Amino acid sequence: MIERPQSSAQQKALCPVCEDAELAPFREVGQQRYFRCGQCEATVMAFECRLSGSRERAVYELHNNNADDPGYRRFLSKLAQPLLGQVSPGAQGLDFGCGPGPALASMLAEAGLHMTLYDPFFYPDAAALDRQYDVITCTEVVEHLHHPAEVFRMLDSLLRPGGCLGIMTCFQTDDARFDNWHYRRDPTHVVFYREQTFRWLAQHYGWDLEIPVKDVVLLRKSL
Repeated sequence: MIERPQSSAQQKALCPVCEDAELAPFREVGQQRYFRCGQCEATVMAFECRLSGSRERAVYELHNNNADDPGYRRFLSKLAQPLLGQVSPGAQGLDFGCGPGPALASMLAEAGLHMTLYDPFFYPDAAALDRQYDVITCTEVVEHLHHPAEVFRMLDSLLRPGGCLGIMTCFQTDDARFDNWHYRRDPTHVVFYREQTFRWLAQHYGWDLEIPVKDVVLLRKSL
């Protein structure tokens, strides 16, 4: 999602999350190969194993993210509730990577936020990336990023001082279960994050980090 791979050699040389450490071979599951960063502890799928842009989009089009589905709203509330506790009504927000059904943006708008949508496949208006926001959400997005460091730098630049970046993604915790992990089996998931990965990102960008519930990260930009 967001960007396409540059080359296998580049991916093998440096971690695409921290860009500061070499990747080491981690796992080979069927036809898919994975690497692990020794610094930020991200796990990365080999570029040559990833889907093409058209095949990736086809998977996203199968998603049924209905903003009126009570179960889906409960799922999204894991991020929405702690995030709303840190922002004021009327705040300007960006739902980055919102997908074909921007349910989280609808929930936040109901709570009084003014939400802008951006998704490279479904809401590709680049004007959304030309201004700053009080809050940015990335719900089930960062695991799709082919070049995450580039995106994190951009999100930092889009966030106003004191603003909050809210991320939801399944943390990778158990190497022994990695092969059969449901998150790994999604072919569009190419980067997997540990708590340490987000702690590295927070330190690198000078963000204050909070993990209010499992698989949710709030990152506040310094004033």
